[in-house]
Amino acid sequence: MHRRVAQDVMGDPAPRSTLEIGAGSLNQLQYEPETGTYDIVEPFVGLLKDSPFLVRVRHVYADIREVPSAQVYDRISSIATFEHVLGLPEVMARAGLLLKPTGTLRIAVPSEGTPLWTLSWKLTTGLEFRLRHGLSYGLLMRHEHVNTAREIEDLLRHFFQRVDHAVLGLSRNWSIYQYFECSGALTATCSAYLDSLA
Repeated sequence: MHRRVAQDVMGDPAPRSTLEIGAGSLNQLQYEPETGTYDIVEPFVGLLKDSPFLVRVRHVYADIREVPSAQVYDRISSIATFEHVLGLPEVMARAGLLLKPTGTLRIAVPSEGTPLWTLSWKLTTGLEFRLRHGLSYGLLMRHEHVNTAREIEDLLRHFFQRVDHAVLGLSRNWSIYQYFECSGALTATCSAYLDSLA
């Protein structure tokens, strides 16, 4: 997942500005060469305090709404975040408007809602969670993963002209993770959606 998202900057010294949505403990930065400015959106700043990568971050935003509209990026990335986001259409619309015309949105998400993903967590984390705590991990997942991979893809296709797709597995339904590379943000659609929220 991490390597696939960083693939566009690996071995390419051209400077590119990046905004990462849901940066967590900055673990993506170990896969990203220093190629330009790196800003992040991360509401839980406690995750950042012990990260050795924090020195590489220019700005930390708690919410994508805090990013100035005049600030535009060559690339926006997100790893295992969009499945957790309430109000995901707003996040995608804002991301579309924060990209340069040639910019790309690069995201990786678990294949939430598919049989292989469900089987994989039930036999690993779900089993360990039940043995350790005597509780259902599935109940936790229903509250944590509020968007399926299919819903995420449908939204991406609404806000972006081109959406390239790859899976870690055999197909959309038989995969563990999915990767999306989006370009050609439909800025009129993004603006109209945000205006509808006002």
